Amino acid sequence: MTRSAPTTPPIEIETAPQPTASVIWLHGLGADGRDFVPIIPDLGLPSDLAVRFVFPHAPHRPVTINRGYVMRAWYDIAETEFGRREDEAGIRESEQTVRGLVQHETERGIPVARIVLAGFSQGGAVVLHTGLRFPQRLAGILALSTYLPLADALKAEAHHANADVPIFMAHGTDDPIIPVSLGRQSADLLTGSGANLEWRTYEMEHSVCGEEIGDIAAWLARVLR
Repeated sequence: MTRSAPTTPPIEIETAPQPTASVIWLHGLGADGRDFVPIIPDLGLPSDLAVRFVFPHAPHRPVTINRGYVMRAWYDIAETEFGRREDEAGIRESEQTVRGLVQHETERGIPVARIVLAGFSQGGAVVLHTGLRFPQRLAGILALSTYLPLADALKAEAHHANADVPIFMAHGTDDPIIPVSLGRQSADLLTGSGANLEWRTYEMEHSVCGEEIGDIAAWLARVLR
């Protein structure tokens, strides 16, 4: 299966000069880095918290579930029953992309402990996968309307540096794309393994809502203080 290289530079938004923290935010299937840019003003982060938001674009690749149609995707999806026939190569490839973005932020002076990995849907799956395996302590993992991919491999691959990293998982109760039951199952698995996880549900479909944005803002302010 072929795909295009992720050559489009990420979108970057700084809430104030000389940021002291970074949020690397991955979009969902078929979207691009612009998808969550409008959320930044709605977060209402404290004026003294200077954050650089980094919104990368997934590469273009054919997606099996969409009859091979080429779109931006962090990995291929073969069927609607998530967790079966997973695109392990694509997931691990995107993990390396995220690791490269983290490295770039550290080269610009942001400590790993001041970096949050965030993502929605497919992007959320990638940041959960990557963050729990990352060898240095992150500030937190924000995973929205998503699930834990390659769950069977996590026990052997999880890194102790992020064993209790703060995780915020949120899901719509009426999500027709990724069922809330799957999100809950992933959250329960992580909590059962000792994760420091906060789980929230909202009356919505596969999207975000105002109440959720407020909870995300409070969580971000807390983990980046």
